[in-house]
Amino acid sequence: MTGSEQGSRSDLSRLDALKATGDLPSPKGVALEIMRATRGDDVSTAELARIIKADPAFSGRMIKAANGLLGYGRRPVASVQDALMVMGLPAVRTLALGFSLLGHYRAGPCLGFDYDAYWSSSLLRAVALQAFSKHVRCAPPDEAFCLGLLSRVGELALATVYPQQYSDVLAASAGDLAKLGSLEQQAFGLDRHALTGLMLTDWGVPGVFADAVLHHDPVDASAMPADARTARLSAVLALAAQLSRVCEVDAEAAPAALQVFDDMGGRLDYSTALLHETCERVIRDWAEWSVLLRVPNREVFSFAGHTATAPVMANQPAPTMAAERASVAVPPVPARAGYLRVLVADADAASRSVIRSVLDEAGHEVQEVDSVELAAEAALVMQPQLMIIDWSMPDGCGLSLVQRLRQTRVGRSIYVLVLTSHENEQRLVEAFESGVDDFITKPINPRVLLARMRAGQRVVRLHQEVEQDREEIRQFAAELAVSNRKLQEGTLTDSLTGFPNRRYFLERLEQEWAQAVRMNRPLACLVIDVDGFRQLNQTYGLDVGDAALMQVSKGIKESLRRNDVVARAGGDEFFVLCPETDSEAARLVAERIRALVSTVLVRAGRLQLRVSISIGIALRGADVANAEDLLKRAESALAGTNGVQNFSACVAQSGAGAGADSLLTH
Repeated sequence: MTGSEQGSRSDLSRLDALKATGDLPSPKGVALEIMRATRGDDVSTAELARIIKADPAFSGRMIKAANGLLGYGRRPVASVQDALMVMGLPAVRTLALGFSLLGHYRAGPCLGFDYDAYWSSSLLRAVALQAFSKHVRCAPPDEAFCLGLLSRVGELALATVYPQQYSDVLAASAGDLAKLGSLEQQAFGLDRHALTGLMLTDWGVPGVFADAVLHHDPVDASAMPADARTARLSAVLALAAQLSRVCEVDAEAAPAALQVFDDMGGRLDYSTALLHETCERVIRDWAEWSVLLRVPNREVFSFAGHTATAPVMANQPAPTMAAERASVAVPPVPARAGYLRVLVADADAASRSVIRSVLDEAGHEVQEVDSVELAAEAALVMQPQLMIIDWSMPDGCGLSLVQRLRQTRVGRSIYVLVLTSHENEQRLVEAFESGVDDFITKPINPRVLLARMRAGQRVVRLHQEVEQDREEIRQFAAELAVSNRKLQEGTLTDSLTGFPNRRYFLERLEQEWAQAVRMNRPLACLVIDVDGFRQLNQTYGLDVGDAALMQVSKGIKESLRRNDVVARAGGDEFFVLCPETDSEAARLVAERIRALVSTVLVRAGRLQLRVSISIGIALRGADVANAEDLLKRAESALAGTNGVQNFSACVAQSGAGAGADSLLTH
């Protein structure tokens, strides 16, 4: 039996022991019924909808989650059956599990564990992972949301089963995540990530998700299974986790955390501008989910001021105009032109019936609820244009609901009518100060109700026109951002090869150096020179020299890995930066470049030319003072090669070979 198999068996035994305590977090109520019903493939949609409808709160949350998967401008999902069709059984099962844990484990006896911060961070991860997965395409967005929500459940389990011990461990770690993992291993025999993976597997979550959790924090490339999807999913989950850190740190630490975040996004083919724009939407959606689930929220880092001036990764394509426009939020389209989506919140069934009959006859789309909590959830799910709310309901005051709604992006645009049994001046002032737009007295007069509705309809129409104007401005801003990006890219890009230029490379070198020092990771720098380039220009002309550079640059690009950074330094010189690369790996990269370039043919009339290159390598070490010193050492290593003018010419199709290339490490 291998060591990894023994470790796996040990972890499973540890999980069995934790389950035996009876304290391990587990699904309850409707979530448990859903999980039991979906263990087989024979459960019908109708049966699953019946189970879900038994819990109105979960029904509303599931419908909102389904709406998060739709494109902007699409008609919102408004029923459990539609939500099931959009999400599918696996996602519904895991979503039920996550919301069940949130409902039953909001607090606990572990004094050192911040339950509010845990759920707030988990919710942010869920929304972020859903958004990022749409771009990276590593997992279905609905399942990504669920994974984000449960990606830290191992921490909750340790806090629940070992409240005093885990509180001591958290205090001893003092916020150092690496130290925390070591202390968890010593105290409990496994760390929070391993326990999360085991619990997810035990709950029937696909193994690729459990593996992604196990390796994401930090991304452990050495231990990663040879599975591209797992590696990519781990990287996206790590990006969501880093976003949570960016939002949690203070203003002084934010720039460093943001730089790490941007670098991680760049490795996933995210341009900085698009990544920041996505994060702005994520934070807005996170705020709405926080209100819906009553999870404490806070003011967080704003990405808006960091997008316009952020440097562009010149070796990444700029987003297309269609992509820019698709990333801009568009208000939901009304169900029928000229009519309104109306939500009625009133505990009195007779009153609701009167209102519905009047509004149905007028052609409006109506939904009814009978409590404050259901109204809050339905408002965020249905996104009504107008709400009619009773002042007093059994579970709370209608004005408190209005105040909660006005704190959300969706709620700020809703026209609100409050139902009241009297017209006391002081109470009406209180209502308007709470955010109410108008009032209707009971009993309901149909003519007055319709008149108030028409007034509200005019306001809604004006609001739609304002939003349309704003949308045009946003689209114009997106087009302007693309133009600015192209201009900025032009200042950082070599026009001949399309590579970043020396200025861009020096900026990236400083960034990668800082990260390598901070994380104590290796960093390699390569300087490449085309042998005999001056003689080539003199013999065959500048056009042939340019063609040779273009072919060499193509060979270099095809030889590099995803995380490597290449630039044209000027003339016939190229720079390559290889993050997390030691001496042996750097030599392999250099040899791969040399071998591929040696196969390149440059055509000049009836002639074919083969070019060769020399490469100097330098590695970050204790004797290397800074990033500038690293580059100088690579250039010195290159200068140490023999400098032979190493190119050859032959008659077309004669197949002449190339001379030997040079490779030197400093």
